[in-house]
Amino acid sequence: MLKKLFGSKKTEKQTEETVFAPLTGKLLQLEEVPDPVFSQKMMGDGMAIEPSEGILVSPVEGEIIQLFHTKHAIGIRSQTGMEILLHIGLETVAMNGEGFEAFVKEGDSVKPGDKLISFDLDLIKEKAASTITPIIITNGDIVESVQKASVGQVNGGKDKVFDIKVK
Repeated sequence: MLKKLFGSKKTEKQTEETVFAPLTGKLLQLEEVPDPVFSQKMMGDGMAIEPSEGILVSPVEGEIIQLFHTKHAIGIRSQTGMEILLHIGLETVAMNGEGFEAFVKEGDSVKPGDKLISFDLDLIKEKAASTITPIIITNGDIVESVQKASVGQVNGGKDKVFDIKVK
């Protein structure tokens, strides 16, 4: 009777999650990324987006676990425990932060659509290998299944890129 009145303390661990597009642009299969580290899934499975605008938003509800000092990449741990790496462009680390502005820091809580980083798309086109941005699940060992969305145009924070189920 007390459980009915006050609720149970036991909370169910979330096991399913939707990962939304962190950018507006063209959704691509990971195999299409012109960098073997990503296309051969050396860092993990995922998808990629060729952005049409320079705003990176959170694809999930979770916590910022890593923000690279060059602001070209960010890591997020979602509510299911899945860890996602968002890597803006290819070979953008060499830009040493030029053209990137972060709006979050490590330890911040985020939800889908929250602005994480803005970046100068034209500058990346000029100085880096590509604007293509991989979305990588870096701890795939906890993932039971991934249902990927069809490739094509996506809106950042609104359209899903995959649904996952964790073990």
